[in-house]
Amino acid sequence: MLTVYTSPVSLYCAKLRIAMRHKGLDWREVAAPGGHGSEAYLRLVPTGTLPALDHDGVVIGDSEAIAEYLDEVFPVPPMLPGDAVARVRARELARFHDTRLEPAVRVLFAQVSPAARDAAVLASAAQALSARLSQLAALLASVPEADPGTLTLGDCGLPVSFAWIDALDALLGLGVAWPDAVRAYERRLHTIPAVRDELVAYRPAMTEWLDARSGA
Repeated sequence: MLTVYTSPVSLYCAKLRIAMRHKGLDWREVAAPGGHGSEAYLRLVPTGTLPALDHDGVVIGDSEAIAEYLDEVFPVPPMLPGDAVARVRARELARFHDTRLEPAVRVLFAQVSPAARDAAVLASAAQALSARLSQLAALLASVPEADPGTLTLGDCGLPVSFAWIDALDALLGLGVAWPDAVRAYERRLHTIPAVRDELVAYRPAMTEWLDARSGA
């Protein structure tokens, strides 16, 4: 049995669900016992992170580690390519998302409330996001061309962050610059059922979170 500790609006939980959907897995989602950061949850997951996976008593608390574990335990369809160069490019994309792009998105969460907005922070964040997307375009140029329906572990976090960037841009008027190559990559990802289905399920939670904090 796959039990996943999740939060409805977490980007990393959505990232993991995309991988699990693509593999056709069955799982159950539960909230962190006692709430995220509680002592009860820390006893289960020492890092306190979401998502976390409990697979028949094997508990893993990092979305990337969970995804790689599931790819080994449930290898069909494979989500890491067959040769070393393609695999490292997929891992490079995953690390770029988790350590570069997603943190640049997260900076803006504190700016959603009108009372908290700072024009200097918004301008800096917009510049940082545009720079990250430009870097992503350069990374994508080195990724081996994939069949249209191919999804790797490196792809799973990006469509969720793209959705946040668009939503935050519309709300805050950031003027983020999107390279054509990144938009083309996004369109390809949206043709993959696991991505499309997760975004349909996820967007209402994202919109609710934004509306509650922006006073919309």
